[in-house]
Amino acid sequence: MNRRLAVALAPGLSLATFLATFLATLLAPPLASAQQADEATIRELVSRLSLASYMDTIKGLTQFGDRRQGTTRNRNAVDWIEQQLVAAGCDNVERITYTYEEPPRSNRAPAPRAASPELGTATGGKVGRNGSGPGGASIFGYRAPTGVNRDLEAQPDARIRALNAEEPVDGQRQQVFCTKIGSTRPDEMYIVGAHMDGHGVNEAVNDDGSGTALVIELARIFNAPGVRTERSIRFALWNNEETGLNGSSAYVEQRQALQGIESPPGSGRYPEPRWLGMIQHDMMLWDHGAPRADGTVSRDQRPEADVNIEFQSTSELVNESMQLAFVFKAAADAYNTDYPATVGPHMTNTDSTPFMNVTPSISLRENERGAHTGGGWNPTWHTPLDVWTTFTEEDFRLGLNAAQTTLSAIAQLTGASLE
Repeated sequence: MNRRLAVALAPGLSLATFLATFLATLLAPPLASAQQADEATIRELVSRLSLASYMDTIKGLTQFGDRRQGTTRNRNAVDWIEQQLVAAGCDNVERITYTYEEPPRSNRAPAPRAASPELGTATGGKVGRNGSGPGGASIFGYRAPTGVNRDLEAQPDARIRALNAEEPVDGQRQQVFCTKIGSTRPDEMYIVGAHMDGHGVNEAVNDDGSGTALVIELARIFNAPGVRTERSIRFALWNNEETGLNGSSAYVEQRQALQGIESPPGSGRYPEPRWLGMIQHDMMLWDHGAPRADGTVSRDQRPEADVNIEFQSTSELVNESMQLAFVFKAAADAYNTDYPATVGPHMTNTDSTPFMNVTPSISLRENERGAHTGGGWNPTWHTPLDVWTTFTEEDFRLGLNAAQTTLSAIAQLTGASLE
């Protein structure tokens, strides 16, 4: 089947939107492409991904608790991430500095309810069907209540409670990135990102240690000796995602106008290469299926677990973003070892959003953001359960498969080769 037709399978995309998008995509020029990396090169690069290394990086992040913005633990985590990027071979790590002030409470949503430490359940409301059909029938099945835990005592582990005791204060924030400089087209780049902050009085293992470790793993592989790319790749770890995408928004505000400008003139150096696409990774470990009638969720990866690649159907660049999503889908079909990938049109609430009207943008997730995560399918989301001991090797392997998807797609798009 033509891969463009597969978008018709994405839930929630209206027939009119699909037809308009499909026709526009047929007429649109293909995504900018460097000389294609050969299959042997991509398979070699994918083989260098290590489950043990991926898990070790996530484990290293747990020492900083939930890494909530505006705290010492968050600042220490930023320093640690910078050290990991340097160790991965990045010799040009930079920081973005901005100021964050928490909005007055009158401008914020009501305080969410705390989550129960019981796996797969949440307090504050009866689990029920979402939908308006007889008996509350819905294609999404049962929903579970969701919310952000702010209760220190809801975390049963005293060590983790102590890590997360400090409350945030307003002020200066920083986030780090580094760049693999393209050999022949250094003025063009893809941005590969994840957010490093979390909250919920936990260790932020899934949200978003899983994405942070993925980006660091890709930085390690692409910056290894003998790996060459024609185009540049930026590896960015955003801060303040949980407060409203403030870190990635600050990046766009500060650097959008600098794209493609050689500095100093004639140097061949481009501090901000022209953006060809932004790929975000946010929560990669949990695809255990819908809640049961009592709100519980299986402890095991469901057989049909997959990597969700999402674009936003309301973006001004929907056609280009959809094309990018299907490039990643094709890469997953060819190079993922354990879990397949699917494409959906509802990218939302993550750091690709500030980019989506500026450059083709997609996000990779464990579940569809709106239909699944937002429906309470993941009991670890913003709860005390997002800790190391909750997850199994199969969960971490789902995250590694997302890394395989992005590595293989970016290798193709940037013209990777081995010397």
